[in-house]
Amino acid sequence: MAMSLAALVGVPSLRLRKAGLAETTWNEDIRWVAVTEQEDPQRFLNGGELILTTGLRLNGAAEQRRFVRQVQRAGAVGIGFGTGLTHEAVPPALIAEANRWGLPLVEVPYETPFIAIGKLVADSQSADHYSKLERLIAGHQILARALLTGGGLGELLKQLGSMLRTDIALTQFSAQLYNSVAGNPAPTADDWASFPIPTGRRDACTLWIKQPFGDTGIVSYAQNLISVELNNMVKQRQSQRALAGQVLDDVIHGTLDTVEGARRLAGVGINSTRKNVVLLVVSAAHHKQLGSTSLPQSLDGGVTAVVGKDLVTVVPDDGSSASALAKDLSDHLLEAGIHAVIGIGGAYTKPNGVRWSYFEARDAVAHGLPVNEPERLSLTSLLLASEDVPLADMASEALTPLRKFDATHGSELVSTLESYLNHNGSVAAVAEALTLHRNTVRYRLAQITDLTGYDPAQTPDRVQLWLALAVQRLGARNPR
Repeated sequence: MAMSLAALVGVPSLRLRKAGLAETTWNEDIRWVAVTEQEDPQRFLNGGELILTTGLRLNGAAEQRRFVRQVQRAGAVGIGFGTGLTHEAVPPALIAEANRWGLPLVEVPYETPFIAIGKLVADSQSADHYSKLERLIAGHQILARALLTGGGLGELLKQLGSMLRTDIALTQFSAQLYNSVAGNPAPTADDWASFPIPTGRRDACTLWIKQPFGDTGIVSYAQNLISVELNNMVKQRQSQRALAGQVLDDVIHGTLDTVEGARRLAGVGINSTRKNVVLLVVSAAHHKQLGSTSLPQSLDGGVTAVVGKDLVTVVPDDGSSASALAKDLSDHLLEAGIHAVIGIGGAYTKPNGVRWSYFEARDAVAHGLPVNEPERLSLTSLLLASEDVPLADMASEALTPLRKFDATHGSELVSTLESYLNHNGSVAAVAEALTLHRNTVRYRLAQITDLTGYDPAQTPDRVQLWLALAVQRLGARNPR
């Protein structure tokens, strides 16, 4: 242990004696022992020293008082005055001035060499440093073991809090990765010290330690370990999302039967026997970051995957919490610098339910808001969900002749068809909406029939044409 002036006086072999009344720094650790015969040693001191002197140049009361003031201003913990050489006793002026300024003063007898005092203080400091080093190495081993034995980040931070005897929190953007305080209150700069965690990524990760605490160097080591573990977590996250993405891709495209789909979903952590909601995240500008970004704590119960360039999170929910979860996700991504659009799907059971929820979420994304609520899944979307129904080819076959004719002749057959279908087959309504003569509308409808082979006036053909337009519109908004 580091030695104080009180402890030093308590060493019998030194035969030191308290000479003054002051005890202001009596129990403070002595940082070093400085021997001086300078009248003004102030510029040679850094603070925390025990000043030893025989008062060789302190012959008068004025010099003695000045010496005390200079030593006190330099931040010394006390003065050891050697007697029996220059002075037979500690000068009264020196004692009075030391008492006045609250600076402890001890008498060092002639028989006690200054070097003995210096050696004892140096030995105590060395022992203290060695003890701290041993504790630091032991702390390193405890934290490293927490990771290597599978305890993970949570166990590491728990051990760190135990060592520092305080609360610990770890945040990443708006998410709390760990918090030892019940209720997970957000740490504030008023009561917590913050330490950045370098990971080489724009992930704004911060270690928070509640004050007061004593840092012996273990925090710096913990920062490095946390950084390594976070990078490992990013790699694991990318791998897990890629694996889950393969399963979801098969489920979404209908290539698995119900039994196999349920089995494979369970393999990545999705229980399809209960209701699940799909949250679809689309970001044209930052899609590369979606595979590795962290998610808010509220989504810990979900399974996240990368499907194509999009992020898909399947959350066990009956639909009542979906909007709040999507809002949390949107806020978290925005704070991470990721500008994205989120679509919410409906709540369904079974593999086909996950598939339907995905297509609802994909439809919702087309609205373009930061968070988009689900709508009832359309027949068109359901048909598009199946790889076995060649709707895209059918739509192209029906509409390409019209689009080519419009492009070549500057006509408006496609827009006329859309208006005709939207007005439930009313020629008069189309004529009014497009400011055309009714005969012109009829002529264009005849051209549509000739070019496509479908007569918009006939219900079966009208359905085909309506479906073709819906497929191409949906396909343009949500390309596979």
